[in-house]
Amino acid sequence: MFEAGKVPSGQPAVETMKIFSYDHITFPLPAGHRFPVEKYFLLRQRITADNGLPGIELRQPTPATTPSLLRAHSPDYVERTLNGRLSREEIRRIGLPWSPELVERVLASVGATMAVCRLALQEGIAVSLGGGTHHACRAEGQGFCIFNDVMVALRVMQAEGRIRRALVVDCDVHQGNGTAEIATGDPSIFTFSIHADKNFPYRKIPGDLDIGLPDKTGDEDYLAALRIGLESALARSRPDLVVYLAGADVYKRDRLGRLALTKVGIGARDRLVFTRCRQANVPVAVTMAGGYGIDIHETVDIQFQTVQIALGLSFHT
Repeated sequence: MFEAGKVPSGQPAVETMKIFSYDHITFPLPAGHRFPVEKYFLLRQRITADNGLPGIELRQPTPATTPSLLRAHSPDYVERTLNGRLSREEIRRIGLPWSPELVERVLASVGATMAVCRLALQEGIAVSLGGGTHHACRAEGQGFCIFNDVMVALRVMQAEGRIRRALVVDCDVHQGNGTAEIATGDPSIFTFSIHADKNFPYRKIPGDLDIGLPDKTGDEDYLAALRIGLESALARSRPDLVVYLAGADVYKRDRLGRLALTKVGIGARDRLVFTRCRQANVPVAVTMAGGYGIDIHETVDIQFQTVQIALGLSFHT
């Protein structure tokens, strides 16, 4: 039995890094809706093109169950969401029209994050091609986020006895207000968010460590702030598992961004997180989080780069 928080050693090398996708579950959106649903399919297509990315194994998740959701969300909110009884105002805050297909998609997304957490603990690293729905609070959704996949997954990992403590490293351009709200008063889950200070959500819910950056922050200043924050977060949390939200929306050409990172800078960000966690001997579960590029193919490029870097620096190579 592998000790929580310690990447397995002295075991046969794992031959493939596991990646979970669920874009085959589609849901209706109005014409012109700004949620970039196509990026999930395009990213999977990019990974599997030309006989696939060597060294990865693509899987589909088992949907999250209601008891799992209840570890992070209120019973009333879960029941009304699953059964289509959200109010118009609640649906407006989420920004996605309710449908049975949307519920199916969201349950798959949460299930994928649970799966990558389990596999990261076994193999050192695993990736979801979605997830990172960090604006979902205990009793409400917002900002394209319905259920908080990260908090559900971490609470399930704790309930299963796989971990005691966890660290959320949230590098999406938006502050992880929902994650912070659900984790408030829970010293076993440390939330670290580095984000654009003046961006959504406009009412921030403080986490354990928040670094709000000014508009147009570029590569050098971002990486300096991340390095300091990451060191502090790892030292203070002493985690058994890190969940990394690798948001592509820090890119300088993102429609919902405000920061000014280049693709090279985002690659350096990913390498910093993966390398430092490997040095600390802590497994990493990766979620893609946000990405709303003016050109959707640039978002896909950035997320594909994250997958490549995770594979290249994976703990089993």
